[in-house]
Amino acid sequence: MRVVVAGSSGLIGTALVAHLRGAGHEVLRLVRRTPAAPDERGWDPPSGTVQDGTLDGADAVVNLNGAGIADRPWTGARKQLIRDSRNVPTEVLAEAVARHKVPVLVSGSAVGYYGDTGQVVVDESAPSGSGFLADVCRDWEAAAAPAVDAGARVVLVRTGLVLSPSGGLLAMLRPLFKGFLGGRIGKGTQFMPWVSLDDQVAAIRFAVETEALSGPANVTGPVPVTNAEFTKEMAAAVGRPAPFPVPGPVVSTVLGEMGREMLLGGQRAVPAALLEAGFQFRHHTVGDALSAAVGS
Repeated sequence: MRVVVAGSSGLIGTALVAHLRGAGHEVLRLVRRTPAAPDERGWDPPSGTVQDGTLDGADAVVNLNGAGIADRPWTGARKQLIRDSRNVPTEVLAEAVARHKVPVLVSGSAVGYYGDTGQVVVDESAPSGSGFLADVCRDWEAAAAPAVDAGARVVLVRTGLVLSPSGGLLAMLRPLFKGFLGGRIGKGTQFMPWVSLDDQVAAIRFAVETEALSGPANVTGPVPVTNAEFTKEMAAAVGRPAPFPVPGPVVSTVLGEMGREMLLGGQRAVPAALLEAGFQFRHHTVGDALSAAVGS
């Protein structure tokens, strides 16, 4: 297949391009600068333009755009950037998919769509929740509507917390845990919807290739865990104790809305759509995923 990937330079995108090529697919990468390699094509989301010919003969488009959620404080300007960096590119790509009659669009989203679900298990049939992240995800998914309306098979990849040996969440946690500074956050009862990077990119490829899959798809490990359980497994993976819990009020005071939504809340999300369509996870437990990611 010929697959066009937007957001190919990020943590997931870099791994996905290599994975797709390893599976025998041709990959074209959309870049916002002047293309400098044979596999690059230019585009400019703010102006709504994609380089002529980019989608000619394309079998699928994968959209992984979006500014980081947790790397900077949620100021008003940052929150607007988080929204715009998702909605604008998604709408441009969805309209291009519709215009060029590309049969498949796999577009990013996140399990933040459900808001804080507490102890309630949620699959893709659950409604959207409340909060900033839920609002972002709801609008992000709605921006793909032009492709849906044109008859494309659209898969909305609701991603969890990606566990990678090369960055992301573990790049922040690994030094803390190895320095004996790890610990549960708040009461530790909030769920952390984890997924290994290997399974993340495999699930996106599965979405590209599998006609039976459409609509929202939770990309999370098959066995959800609480923050306390995650902390225990992380400590075991790095061979250190995790003796220092972080009180919830401290998180709320220091990080505000971002801390309350991302650290004190969570989603007990399960990948029902993927499993029903026949996807097989490589890492079934968070302990497996963490051991692989930290090399323990």
